[in-house]
Amino acid sequence: MLRSNQDSPRIRCQPGSRSYSEEMSSLIRLRLLPRARCFFDEPVQVKVAGLRSRQAVTMRARSTDERGVVFSSSATYRADDGGEVDLNRHPSLGGSYVGVEPMGLLWSLRAEALHQYFEKGKALEPHVVTISVHEEEGRVLAEAANERVLLGDGVTRLSVNEGNINGVLFTPPGPGPFPAVLDLNTFMSEKRAALLANKGFVVLALGIFNVNPETVTEIHLDRFKDGIDFLQRQPKVGSKGVGVISRSMSAGIASLLSVFARDVKACVWINGCGANFFVPLYYKNKQILSSLIFDHSKVIHTESGGSILKYAFTNPLAEENKGSLISVEQAKTQFLFVASEDDLCWDSKTNLDEIMKRLKRQGKDNFESVYYPGAGHMLEPPYGPFCTSSPNGVLKYKTVWGGEPRAHAAAEVHLWKKIQEFFKAQLS
Repeated sequence: MLRSNQDSPRIRCQPGSRSYSEEMSSLIRLRLLPRARCFFDEPVQVKVAGLRSRQAVTMRARSTDERGVVFSSSATYRADDGGEVDLNRHPSLGGSYVGVEPMGLLWSLRAEALHQYFEKGKALEPHVVTISVHEEEGRVLAEAANERVLLGDGVTRLSVNEGNINGVLFTPPGPGPFPAVLDLNTFMSEKRAALLANKGFVVLALGIFNVNPETVTEIHLDRFKDGIDFLQRQPKVGSKGVGVISRSMSAGIASLLSVFARDVKACVWINGCGANFFVPLYYKNKQILSSLIFDHSKVIHTESGGSILKYAFTNPLAEENKGSLISVEQAKTQFLFVASEDDLCWDSKTNLDEIMKRLKRQGKDNFESVYYPGAGHMLEPPYGPFCTSSPNGVLKYKTVWGGEPRAHAAAEVHLWKKIQEFFKAQLS
């Protein structure tokens, strides 16, 4: 979809007149390659042609999330001698980012207000980003819409309300059999599950919390074990076992499922903790873990109004926390452990270091680990807006998540490919 802001004039005008400028803008072409409609996790090449040689322009992007909050970004570019700007080759000279960043306009999208997370949890509607080219004074020269699809053709989406299970099931087209993945989120989101289904996985998305966390006094592992059993009953699912993917608080649930559910064959653990957190955890009506102590006095409040929680989580290995420690060394699951080194929500790196020490002491080799310097807590599928800080639905702080935007965006691209390779190797 390509639209210039003026119709072509009917007469040729002399340089310097307003109509001449309008005629020139009608020749400017903004292209999104290989196509304007793509999957959410695919890159696009942004190219502008028809500019004057060495002309300076501003590229802008704009998108609205599910709550109606507008996110935007901008970057200044200078056309080459042929009057072209290619974000794959040319550097941004200023704005939301600098340097050669082909997808910079997307990952640098931000709301005007502080502490905003881009809400895109529903899979049915695409993530639409309007990209435009502007003269230095702001006049629009060309505009195009990038539709970033979460649900591929033929992938079915089914709401599931069965017993303890309240989630969404995504199934790829074709007869199968397909590998199965349980996608655990602290709060319900369909994005990651839908994108994995596009890659050939049957995925059940579940949220740890389906109600206000303030009303929750205990969490039962049975509900997530039921999700594993539900996946294995699906007619298109193969028989090799189930994978689990998780981040943050849900990573603890995932590692515990790996201990208690023998059908969990592969687990992706992203920026988790080595202990159970928030409320006691139960299985078969018996408490199996207490909750890690959180010291509110050690929360660091920043000038922006955001809070760094990293130092408020007490040591899982301390005597008073021993009852919350997750015995991951008892699992026979294959693990992919992932830690962001600039995580300011909690100390993912130290937690992962301790987990690996315990596994190695037990002679375990059923794991691999990846560390991302410069990345923050909120590792997600790539090319979404980078979130600096946002309200924490569990702890009620406006939480600073950490991460340097460029390094974080690169980590998401690398990790997303790694996750797919890991699940295919362990579950196919």
